[in-house]
Amino acid sequence: MEKKEIKISSDLQKFIDKFEPNKFKLLAKGIEVRGINDMHRNITQAKALIERLNLNLIVSHNAEMISYGGFEVNNL
Repeated sequence: MEKKEIKISSDLQKFIDKFEPNKFKLLAKGIEVRGINDMHRNITQAKALIERLNLNLIVSHNAEMISYGGFEVNNL
């Protein structure tokens, strides 16, 4: 099986550098931030950072992700 190398977009790298998540998993379309205690505050901060830096990213989350303290930041 061939492994495909996942590339981080410049916008996603800027987000990682500024948001400084303690734990995240690299995905084909972005990252999954994990181990968050205050989900609402962190999702709000992530969205504000994306808007302030005018990044081509979007925050997505669902009930399953909330159960383990995570949300995704994906490229548009």
